Amino acid sequence: MGGHVVEGIESFFTVIAVGFEVLGALAMVVGFIIAVVLAVRSRRRSGDGHAAYLLLRNTLGAAILLGLEVLVAADLIRTITSKPSIEDAVILGLIVLIRTVLSMSIQIEIEGVAPWRRALLTSGGQLIAENVRRDRAAEATAVAPEAPTS
Repeated sequence: MGGHVVEGIESFFTVIAVGFEVLGALAMVVGFIIAVVLAVRSRRRSGDGHAAYLLLRNTLGAAILLGLEVLVAADLIRTITSKPSIEDAVILGLIVLIRTVLSMSIQIEIEGVAPWRRALLTSGGQLIAENVRRDRAAEATAVAPEAPTS
């Protein structure tokens, strides 16, 4: 009976890990869509292609960063709940290392500073939310009716 419980727990956490992998991929896809929409809106509003490109680049980088963070969590769940061989553990360790290095590289590219040099940690989700907030503020400013001049 104890074996069935352990198998059930392993199966449950395997499903959880797959769920995290799906969420990680969705974060990147949805983030890509948000990045394109924000960049197009910025270009239409200001006509500044360079600013729109930077917005696209930063928002897309933030989406990839968020997705990678979720994928690393999936890898950790999978590693903790399985009985991997040394070879499996090394492969998973390398995957986590590669994703972590990619995340750090993207953070440096977006923010222009190494993560360990920042006073506050900023996640990919926070960066996307900040770009959406800025877009809404710019849209509100562009659409705001002018005060009557009398």
